[in-house]
Amino acid sequence: MSSEAVDPALVAGRLRAAARIDLGAIEGNVRRIREIVGPSQVMAVVKADGYGHGLLESARAALAGGADWLGVAFVEEALALRAAGVESRLMCWLATPGEQLTKAVLADVDLSASAAWMVDEIAAAAMEAGKEARLHLKVDTGLSRAGAAIADWPQLVEAALHAQSRGVVRNVGVWSHLAHGDDPQNPVMDAQIQQFNEAVDVAQRAGITPEVRHLANSGGALHRPDARFDLVRAGIAVYGLAPAPNVAHPDDLGLRPAMTLTARLALTKSVPAGTGVSYGHRYETRDATTLGLVPLGYADGIPRAAGNAAEVLVRGAETSARRTIAGAVCMDQFVVDLGAVNDGAFMAGDEVLLFGPGDDGEPTAEDWAAALGTISYEVVTRIGPRVPRVYSE
Repeated sequence: MSSEAVDPALVAGRLRAAARIDLGAIEGNVRRIREIVGPSQVMAVVKADGYGHGLLESARAALAGGADWLGVAFVEEALALRAAGVESRLMCWLATPGEQLTKAVLADVDLSASAAWMVDEIAAAAMEAGKEARLHLKVDTGLSRAGAAIADWPQLVEAALHAQSRGVVRNVGVWSHLAHGDDPQNPVMDAQIQQFNEAVDVAQRAGITPEVRHLANSGGALHRPDARFDLVRAGIAVYGLAPAPNVAHPDDLGLRPAMTLTARLALTKSVPAGTGVSYGHRYETRDATTLGLVPLGYADGIPRAAGNAAEVLVRGAETSARRTIAGAVCMDQFVVDLGAVNDGAFMAGDEVLLFGPGDDGEPTAEDWAAALGTISYEVVTRIGPRVPRVYSE
């Protein structure tokens, strides 16, 4: 379910929390990716509600930035884009046996197959639709996830050629996915590129001439020119976050984070030293202090592990303070220890920036990822539908 979009004019003083999405940043990020990877084409991956940024809004911004393709995981995501009037080249790559693929074929959605049975199901859908399906064959070059194993690759190619000979599919792509996009110089990357070249050669010698060969995700696209081939699939970079943060910061790449997660304090109160805070009293105040209540919790996608780990920036009338979440994150709320501040320095309604581009000193999604031992992809994607999306250009 997509999160609710909200008019930016309604934000000030009215929303308890919001994910502010800078569509201009998404557009600019895609434009920058195109500059880096040209002449390769760019697929903007907008699966998972646009990595939490909004499926349709992200898709339109990416296309405005020059994306040649859009990519999604599931058929329903592809059909939602088509229903909204998006007409660009669109690929969908993950399905289970028995899914309804006929609508996807009718909607001009490119489909992927990792096994011969999937070729058969796509061919059956094309026959039912009375229309040729566009097919991308996926080979597993080392991620050990989707894709035909190298030993099974000739069988998949043979099935695809048979379906094409019947006039029900057209084999337009050969593709795979990288295992070390966050570590672009890893030797596994070299091995995968070699395996991919060999798999393409097998397909071509058998009679498949793909329109596009694609291997690179964001990390491969930005850091490995030899992985770009005809098309790159840019995911996290579209949203302004670095695929290999240990190699390059978004600023170094010319990218800008598109999401800023904000809330407003629901309550402030003074408490004495030694006060236990939140469930389990995993935090205890060392001195007399002021506590602030933030109305976001794990039901909104704030990781429970963020307690006593992740920082936020609280902006009051008199001062701003970057503070660590105090104690356990609850379902709907968490607490920050604002310190021994003057009365009125912070009060209900003051803005809390959980993460953003860092322009005002707030943490970034990368900061949260580092604090939580995860990746920025998870930080932004898990923000839930209770948090309204507020779009700006």
